[in-house]
Amino acid sequence: MIKVANAPCSWGALEFELEGKSLGYEQVLAEMAETGYAGTELGDWGFMPTNPMELRQVLDEQKLELLGAFVPVALAKEEDHEAGVQLALKTAKLMFDAGYSKAFIVLADENGSVEERTLHAGRITPEMGLSESDWKAFAAGAEKVAKAVNEEFGMRTVFHHHCGGYVETPAEVSQLMELTDPKLLGLCLDMGHYAFGGGDPVEALEKYYHRIWHVHFKDFDPEVGQTAVEKGYDYFKSVEEGVFCELGKGSVDFKSIVNILNKNGYNDWLVVEQDVLPGMGLPRKCAANNREFLKSVGL
Repeated sequence: MIKVANAPCSWGALEFELEGKSLGYEQVLAEMAETGYAGTELGDWGFMPTNPMELRQVLDEQKLELLGAFVPVALAKEEDHEAGVQLALKTAKLMFDAGYSKAFIVLADENGSVEERTLHAGRITPEMGLSESDWKAFAAGAEKVAKAVNEEFGMRTVFHHHCGGYVETPAEVSQLMELTDPKLLGLCLDMGHYAFGGGDPVEALEKYYHRIWHVHFKDFDPEVGQTAVEKGYDYFKSVEEGVFCELGKGSVDFKSIVNILNKNGYNDWLVVEQDVLPGMGLPRKCAANNREFLKSVGL
């Protein structure tokens, strides 16, 4: 049976240094449980308790499982790889010691840190991409993190493609998959980011199905995406304008996605994400609406 989780980013708890204040983890977890979700991701380091016993306690209080943790690393910079490995190991140790040994490290680029990529999210051209040598460094860094986490804790790592980073477009996702070991590094397919990056999430699910170990359900509003192109929004302005809308209100074909998952006997978690900036919108209401939508497609 497919199990449904949500994530702190749906409440504005993001990995970026932004203005505004997100809700505290106690309220986020309570609202997550109240709106019908059975699991969560960790959020940025320090959002939830970093003591494993405390972390386990707060999650158990809400009867939530912990599925993974987002770890951003500037993988195109070889000099940053070791710091990335240490952050991933620290994060994996917290989850492992709290009893969540099957949780994933959700590895990503240090999104939002490269001006050109952040300014042009959703309209990336090949000229804005990595060089051949940078690609090699990027892939080697991702494998280095995944190998260290697996050797130390037996835990798996998935890569999360993401707008505002160096792996955004379908071609860039394909390149990283080709350059990395499929036994070592999986893919976290994020439906909304893949659509915003110019791709069809249904095609991606079919193409990479056996490489996809973790799934993020996020929708994409193509009208906001088009406005972002016309007005030159950067990544954060696009998010502020609602480019990631409630499930079922955008262009992502979730009915087909659920059919593919069911046809292949998918029997794991999916994580709902509706990224909002800190203090933005009505996260609890959106979480409830998203859960009702999933019920309408059989989840």
